[in-house]
Amino acid sequence: MITNNKVKIVAFVGLAGAGKSMAVDYVTTKGYPKVYFGGVVLDAMTEAGLEHNQENEKTFREEIRAREGKDFIAQRIIAQIHNLIDAGQHRIVADGLYSWTEYKVLKHEFPGELIIVAIIAPKQVRHRRLLVRPVRPLTQTEADQRDWAEIENIEKGGPIAIADHYIVNDSDIEQLHQQIDKVLDEIEFAI
Repeated sequence: MITNNKVKIVAFVGLAGAGKSMAVDYVTTKGYPKVYFGGVVLDAMTEAGLEHNQENEKTFREEIRAREGKDFIAQRIIAQIHNLIDAGQHRIVADGLYSWTEYKVLKHEFPGELIIVAIIAPKQVRHRRLLVRPVRPLTQTEADQRDWAEIENIEKGGPIAIADHYIVNDSDIEQLHQQIDKVLDEIEFAI
């Protein structure tokens, strides 16, 4: 566990289609290095020889947490964050913190450094985005099933409910960027 007031780890949370990846992409353009929770799962899938697709990813994500522990991904992300801090990084963005367990593990490891930002959007907006996205598009039924699986099986609602900041992403990209800038300014001001 570290406590370093100079270090800030901004973790974006939200349900699928809320705009987390867009937020992370924007923040990385500001010089924040990224740790990617989903990358841990995808790397483990590759090692297991599994094809990267929605069904395999969902099943594998749940199975690996059941087999290796609910904190499996968080422990690997903690190591990545420590490596970045050791390399002199003081602002880090975390993409894909999903579960309540992951939140608790990271909050324990980085008690004053972890800032949770929930990106939220109405269900119909999120599901429309998922339907038209170029990578791994989801039908309405698939989007509903993913929401339920993430809430029930992965405890995704906890980190969203307890977030330090909320951004409503129901408009255009410029409005999202403005809201992110405001949150980043608040975080910097609080240091």
